[in-house]
Amino acid sequence: MENQFVKIAALLGDPTRAIVMWTLLDGKAFTATELAITANTSPQNMSMHLAKLLDAGLLFVEKQGRHKYYRFANKETAYAIEAMASLIPPSIPEKKKADNNSPIKHCRTCYDHLAGKIGVAVAESLLEQEIILKTDSEFEISSKGEKWFSDFGINVEELKKQRRIFLKPCLDWSERKNHIAGSIGSSLLDKMIADDWLRKTKNSRAIQITGKGEKELFRIFKIVV
Repeated sequence: MENQFVKIAALLGDPTRAIVMWTLLDGKAFTATELAITANTSPQNMSMHLAKLLDAGLLFVEKQGRHKYYRFANKETAYAIEAMASLIPPSIPEKKKADNNSPIKHCRTCYDHLAGKIGVAVAESLLEQEIILKTDSEFEISSKGEKWFSDFGINVEELKKQRRIFLKPCLDWSERKNHIAGSIGSSLLDKMIADDWLRKTKNSRAIQITGKGEKELFRIFKIVV
């Protein structure tokens, strides 16, 4: 276990590979060329880095026509990368006031679920309403919560059948508190986008909150945007 941890830590410690993993938190698949441009390196060098990440089981590649698309091998990898970002020292408000109010910190995607100040506020509201419960360091859904999600338009029983984590806390790197990950977190984000509460921003993980979203977030979660 120790040797495997050292191997993974060394892989992610490389600046180019770290940029690749951070970029893939967008939730989309990227070509080697796109990742090379993002990391400001040559396609040949990027191919070498991607091969190492594939060999470690951190990435998955899918071929479509002439192109190969790279993404995380599983959602747990994305959660781990987001959690690692929480190790970044907190910014100093006096020096980085504008940065603290940036859209990416206010409301963003963390792979396939909602994060940032709004994502954390949603999690805290669900906990306060006892829709989800905190046990030790885990989250679980309450019986009240199962009805709530059903009324909200999310089929909890179907989500439980999926071969992935159902519900878990995910440490938010900007808020230093937990937001909600797992199939529940993913479904919440999808529903909010489908109902036009939220809109994705092109070429960014920042999420735009619509006028309807502001009203609904306050009505259901008592969140003031």
